[in-house]
Amino acid sequence: MIGAIADDFTGGTDVAVALRQGGLRTLIYFGAPDPVVSLPEHDAIVIALKTRTLAPADAVTQSMAAAEWLLAHGARQLFFKYCSTFDSKPEGNIGPVADALAALVGSHVTVAVPSSPEHLRTQYMGHLFVDRQRLDESPLRHHPLTPMTDSSVPRLLQAQTDARVELLDLRDVRSGSIHLRQRLDALAVADTRSYAVIDALTEDDLIEIGRACIHDPLLTGAAGLARGLAAATSETPTATLAELELTAELLPAPGAAAVLAGSCSARTLQQIAVLQSHGHPSFQLDALHTQNPHALADDALRWFDELDTVKEPLFYSSLPPEQLRAVQDALGTGTASDILETAMGLIAVGLRARGTARVIVAGGETSGAVVTSLGIQGALIGAEIAPGVPWIHTVDETPISLLLKSGNFGDVGFLAEALEQDVVAR
Repeated sequence: MIGAIADDFTGGTDVAVALRQGGLRTLIYFGAPDPVVSLPEHDAIVIALKTRTLAPADAVTQSMAAAEWLLAHGARQLFFKYCSTFDSKPEGNIGPVADALAALVGSHVTVAVPSSPEHLRTQYMGHLFVDRQRLDESPLRHHPLTPMTDSSVPRLLQAQTDARVELLDLRDVRSGSIHLRQRLDALAVADTRSYAVIDALTEDDLIEIGRACIHDPLLTGAAGLARGLAAATSETPTATLAELELTAELLPAPGAAAVLAGSCSARTLQQIAVLQSHGHPSFQLDALHTQNPHALADDALRWFDELDTVKEPLFYSSLPPEQLRAVQDALGTGTASDILETAMGLIAVGLRARGTARVIVAGGETSGAVVTSLGIQGALIGAEIAPGVPWIHTVDETPISLLLKSGNFGDVGFLAEALEQDVVAR
């Protein structure tokens, strides 16, 4: 069984879809489940955490707890999922978490593969690209929490670990899985720890990497590598994989819907503009107006209660870079984020109490706040309406369907289409 640990909630749904697409029966939980829990038949379990921007020590503590739960419940291989744009800072936690997991499972050489071609994230000669732009020249350089000003993955990872970091470039990958395995084995030295950052441009490259690493106790990377690993797993003679579960076709529950957008990515800002142009009413949360998240949420829900339109509403705190910097300068980056994320979570709770059955969330941190505030522990993966963005359906007494979208995912019409069009399972 593969046990995956994701560093944010949208990343958790992304990697769950990737594993399921490879034929693995996949469960997802938000935070480590109870020690004793009844699990349906499965080939993979994803535990989605909210650790991407935590201090390394806190991220390690939560990730290790998730890993130990997964190992205790049958995981034979761990997968540490981080963003395909390696969202982190030099003092970030990707390296420390990977170091701790490698020590836990005894991994002497661990791969790091952030490429996810389905999302137009690729790596060549160690440099990450977002579509045709190098990472440090893309809009991700303006990310409010993890500005990416360097595209070199080996350099980014080396800043966070004392372990040796080596690049295996595309020539190694294209030489086949046997050659790649030999290169990895050459890096594995007893009593030492190293990382192999591996190039990948296509899904076939990722499958080749998956074949080379199929027996490794720990892999790290984005959803693209998980998809390649799942595909390689399904090729093995001993694989006993079931057909995709029925939940792959589950559509969102009928009923009222709303959008909560907290991402300040260029793509989310475009999606908000399209949604507004379609006549959907919108309420902007302004942390400069009040620093009390409860007051912000109360104002937003009061506005919602007074709406006289059937059009689904949008609640957003997203800002373009210049305005965002002004808020961060006035309040501090962490304080501003905490205020707005708390308010978004309270709004989600208020919407569910008012009968909202579908909530679309834009932004990884916002998604984490919403899921946590709603008290959601586990969910079924449903229909995927964009690469890496599936509906998830809770199974508690007050069911709700959520669409958790990473800020940069989806085309410009994504939010409007998710609200207005029938969902067709891929």
